[in-house]
Amino acid sequence: MRRLTLSLLLALALAAVLLARCATVRPYSEVRRGLPAERLLPIDGRLVYVEQQGTGEPVVLVHGFGASSYSWRKVIPGLAAAHRVVALDLNGFGYTERPKDPGSYTREGQARLVLAVMDALGIARADLVGHSYGGAISLFLASRHPERVRSLVLVDSAAPSYPEDRRSGSARFRPLNTLYLRFALRPWFVRRSYEKSVYDPALATPEVVAAYLDRLRIEGEEDAYYGLTAPRSPTDTTADVDLTKIATPTLVLWGAEDRLVAVETGRKISARLPHSRFVVFEKTGHMPMEERPDDFLRLVGEFLAAGPK
Repeated sequence: MRRLTLSLLLALALAAVLLARCATVRPYSEVRRGLPAERLLPIDGRLVYVEQQGTGEPVVLVHGFGASSYSWRKVIPGLAAAHRVVALDLNGFGYTERPKDPGSYTREGQARLVLAVMDALGIARADLVGHSYGGAISLFLASRHPERVRSLVLVDSAAPSYPEDRRSGSARFRPLNTLYLRFALRPWFVRRSYEKSVYDPALATPEVVAAYLDRLRIEGEEDAYYGLTAPRSPTDTTADVDLTKIATPTLVLWGAEDRLVAVETGRKISARLPHSRFVVFEKTGHMPMEERPDDFLRLVGEFLAAGPK
């Protein structure tokens, strides 16, 4: 049995090496050269990608897992009509330089990045808009740093524990990770994942699929996947987030046909938040800001304008 297991692992490692030759991962130096310098923020010795538009009260957009600031492209201009909009790429995603330290990819590490971006831009307090995985990070920030969060907009949000719940022991074996990534970082895989995320699969155009894939297939993707997926060190400690103690005014938006995080989960999250309003988009999946941008902008605009908070 032990020989069989070893043989299987060796076969998987060989397959990963062979597949690696077929996949193109862009060096970060090449990525950096193709980006406007003003969108790259030096933080802790590396570059973080940040898009900014508009003036006024700051609104920070925190994207979901596997996504990037690109997922906000349809709503940034509308939000920027009345606000200073900041959309960053989290650790492991988009055009942000991938750190090697696994701690950067924990819930706490991602939260530190959001705060570091705010500090670098001189933002003491902001409205946070978090989608899916980004909603989990936003809830964590609101629970630990309420003085930095004016209000919350949660869009088909994951639970605050999701960044840790999704970890798997199998991710400790790096050749397996390499093998998985060689399949996952391909157009057919990204298209299938996006189609599962939306109500209308026609939204998964070649242009959208290419844009999502371009922001994932970047040097350091294996370090990122390991940091996001492998179990944490036994010495690490995590603490629960008590939703009932988050006093921040919150708007919770959800797609009625979300197949990734069911609408009933949204109702439960909203019910536990003391100052929340829950709104459902009909005939909408996991991506309301991409599927229903006009309705999204109307609801979020009204919520943000209702201050002071």
